[in-house]
Amino acid sequence: MTNIKVIATNRKAYHNYHIGESVEAGIALTGSEIKSVRAGRVSLGDAYVEPRNGELWLVNAHIARYEAASHTSHEPTRPRKLLLHRKEIDSLSSRVAEKGLTLVPIRMYLKGHLAKVEIALARGKKLFDKREAITRREVERELARTWKKR
Repeated sequence: MTNIKVIATNRKAYHNYHIGESVEAGIALTGSEIKSVRAGRVSLGDAYVEPRNGELWLVNAHIARYEAASHTSHEPTRPRKLLLHRKEIDSLSSRVAEKGLTLVPIRMYLKGHLAKVEIALARGKKLFDKREAITRREVERELARTWKKR
């Protein structure tokens, strides 16, 4: 069994979207990028996945520059190609195109020595859904406090 080390999670995605089916994808990185990922300098807050020319691309994921790399280091928010099987790419692309869903990265992790991204089909939440989730979380927090006091 390979060990998994979670590098970054996209908590904003859980707030803004109803998360559906998820898929594990590889990610094509340069040398300085993988070193930054191993150091944990990744942010998925504004990232999304976009189908282009029969491929899936991770857009707006911020991987900080690696300090020890040369001045010709990578661009922090450049689009990065996701590595999936052709059937998976076609299936996800068609579902995004026809049903009004979007693909969002949920988390980035290291699986053994490889960097992986978990992407999920998601549907945007309405404002009242977000408010409902916030109030439900606050109620659960209050209940936990009252039980803890006893």
